[in-house]
Amino acid sequence: MPRRDPARPDVTAAELAVLEALWDDQPATIRMLTDRLYPDGGTSHYATVQKLLERLEAKKFVKRQRRTMPHRFRASIDRGQLIQNRLTDIADTLCGGAIAPLLTHLVGDHRLDGAELSRLRELVDRLERERNEGDDK
Repeated sequence: MPRRDPARPDVTAAELAVLEALWDDQPATIRMLTDRLYPDGGTSHYATVQKLLERLEAKKFVKRQRRTMPHRFRASIDRGQLIQNRLTDIADTLCGGAIAPLLTHLVGDHRLDGAELSRLRELVDRLERERNEGDDK
């Protein structure tokens, strides 16, 4: 069974909540994030957010701006990259690295609207063009 690449850490649900808050509104201080994530929170919630930011910083998902006081934090990974990392891990674990079964289940089990179908067609068309251009070389 494939194992998770240790060079590509994942995030916990609590860490993901912090990242989502940063993606929506960054840079942010610990206080700003605490107020957003725990509107009625106290000192323990502030400490929780501080610890989550430290973990995310160690995983290189967050950067701290030390020039200002209080320090401000920014996400250093975007949502798309995190999605790609997670889906790659799922494909490795459940599908032996193949993407087609994963995509088939994702797309086949959901009702896509016209815009989503259009984006999907554009992606398939682009991938076919790129593959054909590679075959010509």
